[in-house]
Amino acid sequence: MIAVDEAVSRILASFTTLPAEAVALTDACGRVLAEDVSAGFDQPPGDVSSMDGYAVRAGDAIPGAHLKVTGESPAGKPFRGNVGEMEAVRIFTGGIMPSGADAVVLQEDVQRTDNLITISERPKPGENIRARGLDFKTGEVLIQSRKRLTARDIAVIAAADLPVVRVTRKPRVVLFATGDELSRPGEPRKDGGIVASSTYAIQAMIRNWGGEAVDGGILPDRIEAFEALPGLTRGADLIVTQGGASVGDHDLVQAALGRHGFVLEFWKIAMRPGKPSIFGRMGDTPLLGLPGNPVSAMVCAQLFIRPAIAKMLGCPFHAPIVSAVLASPLPANGKRQDYIRARLETDSDRVVATPFRLQDSSTQKIFAEAQALIIRAPNAPPAPEGERVDLLLLDS
Repeated sequence: MIAVDEAVSRILASFTTLPAEAVALTDACGRVLAEDVSAGFDQPPGDVSSMDGYAVRAGDAIPGAHLKVTGESPAGKPFRGNVGEMEAVRIFTGGIMPSGADAVVLQEDVQRTDNLITISERPKPGENIRARGLDFKTGEVLIQSRKRLTARDIAVIAAADLPVVRVTRKPRVVLFATGDELSRPGEPRKDGGIVASSTYAIQAMIRNWGGEAVDGGILPDRIEAFEALPGLTRGADLIVTQGGASVGDHDLVQAALGRHGFVLEFWKIAMRPGKPSIFGRMGDTPLLGLPGNPVSAMVCAQLFIRPAIAKMLGCPFHAPIVSAVLASPLPANGKRQDYIRARLETDSDRVVATPFRLQDSSTQKIFAEAQALIIRAPNAPPAPEGERVDLLLLDS
């Protein structure tokens, strides 16, 4: 068996950043930016009014002064003249400031009669004006590469007048479930069989993490069932199998794939759940064989598939590990690194982790209720109530 950290390191060494592709801005949210986005112009493109009012020369706009209105400057239709002495131009939010004006007096701070306004509140120079380039300036880097784009980022890119962006291609992960006992949700269940449930969860995880999940289907426990796998995985960046990774008579992944050029990198990881995982390559494509137990497979996906996708996307990844205090004691740990499902609560200024009593790797309901996994190092001594422990967050 190898340690979890070594398994992660060896898996990640098999991946590099994928090439970039151009996508429409409408499809870019959630994608990872492949190159910096820079501004090609100033925004706003000139000094603009931040309020509805009158563009004036601040020195003229003293309380009681009468100013002549000589035009208007709505957004998108600038006033082409000049604001002279004791003159004003009606201006609206977003309107370009006319030449000669250096302040905007609010419309509620004047009284207007025909083309004359009487000032009641004096504006300061520069008041109610958004300066040219206030948001961004020509050549400024707006969003750095390797960032996963948010809806707010999309707004900035749109403001920079860019309809298309270059993003890293989505990693293509082809996922197979194995086992004669499996059926799909909604199909008639086999005698003594179960539903292939966690396969759907792992596909959802892959999509949430930025990958393209491809459902390869359910393979029965026969070596010949794997004959089509090379063709089904053409173009994949990662192949994932679930089940058939252990040592039983019907655990066929290694035996079946060996005849298709599968080269084993390692087998068995010192962890619980998830020990019987395998990793290798089928030709040039990395292959990760996950255990069949649902919780084991989903924990392994968090630990191994998530950082692999991040590396292929070229974005930094830091496992979402935080600390908390134990709500109940834990016994001494064995020789494998343990991942204990736990519920989190906030007590005053502390995060408190309550381990579930039942930790069987088939119990999906408990896994769905858990917010984190308590990480217990190999051979860790007993941990009393109140001791601080590390947690891997599940829904970060």
